[in-house]
Amino acid sequence: MIQYRPLSEHELCRELFQDFIRHQTVTKCWRKEKNEWLIKDAPFIDNWTESDYDFLVSCLKNTLASGGFVYAAFSGRSLKGFASVEAGLFGGEHRYLDLTSLHVSEDLRGSGIGTALFCAAKEWARKNGAEKLYISAHSAVETQAFYQKMGCVDAKEIQKKHVEAEPFDRQLECRL
Repeated sequence: MIQYRPLSEHELCRELFQDFIRHQTVTKCWRKEKNEWLIKDAPFIDNWTESDYDFLVSCLKNTLASGGFVYAAFSGRSLKGFASVEAGLFGGEHRYLDLTSLHVSEDLRGSGIGTALFCAAKEWARKNGAEKLYISAHSAVETQAFYQKMGCVDAKEIQKKHVEAEPFDRQLECRL
């Protein structure tokens, strides 16, 4: 049985992720060419390194310290998924809050954890004044299918910092 709850800053450390499997074999990705989204062969394996985990812990701590939201899924004592939303409305009419992470451990993908985490992120964003959730989403076909299933569409306003950091990500939004 999966248990869901917010994480606190003092819980965030490398050991929390010891049973989390961040591995994804990607074969096809969405790429924008001549203003049109196309599926292209783009094979690679996405595995986090120790420095990636250290950076993640630092980012999640910063999210909480600045008033944001970090929500997690546990199987027993093992972390199996998490999502984070930054505090601070942005956009032309201050309509967006930023979903900065949503990850499910490879061994439990497809079990509904991602949907539950996404719904919790949407609810927190709505309660904190947002009209839309902003997502800079990995371009893998599977990732994009998930966000489409969640009702996400191409973002009306683009966050330049996300495009600069991850030029292949697809910039999405979800109305709350």
